[in-house]
Amino acid sequence: MTTDVLDTLASRRSFKLVTGPGPSQGELDRILQTAMSAPDHGALRPWRFRLIRGEAIARLADMAIQAMKDSVEYQVSSEKEAAIRQWLGDVPVVLAVACHLDHRNDRIPQWEREVATGAAVTNILNAAHALGYGAFWSTGLGAGLDTVQEALGFDPLDHRFMGYVVIGTPAVQPSRQPRESIAGHVREWHAPETV
Repeated sequence: MTTDVLDTLASRRSFKLVTGPGPSQGELDRILQTAMSAPDHGALRPWRFRLIRGEAIARLADMAIQAMKDSVEYQVSSEKEAAIRQWLGDVPVVLAVACHLDHRNDRIPQWEREVATGAAVTNILNAAHALGYGAFWSTGLGAGLDTVQEALGFDPLDHRFMGYVVIGTPAVQPSRQPRESIAGHVREWHAPETV
């Protein structure tokens, strides 16, 4: 692996505010294909995506906002609704993300499948960044509601909905803040001495 690849990985940032242009179909195919290289115990490939573009994004906003208004779990003020619509109004690509629950396979636990789905999304985020796009993984927009999950075609009995990834051109450049050192997150383990 070259230093350039490591520098690209280390420079990735999340961009909630993205706009067009989004990736071309060829670029999007390359970005999505990286999911298939994610670590995945048992090669179950549990990740499932719904690709949402064009006018379908406004319909996603309508559906999710109404579902949140109808639920007791969310309070959607008119300001919040306007902010959601403005945000999604600029987004060129949305991926709805779910983890497939394979009830026929009890050998690999569900948490490993969810980790694999997270790894697939991480590959997508890194690939978008490597191609010069910004991306953001959101667990908002009613992601916790079965009605939203079902409207996206993910049966709650067979899927765990994990949110949305937006991809596009960064609307603003982030400030260049140094990343936190790994030092506070890594400790070497030493085996205890046997008696």
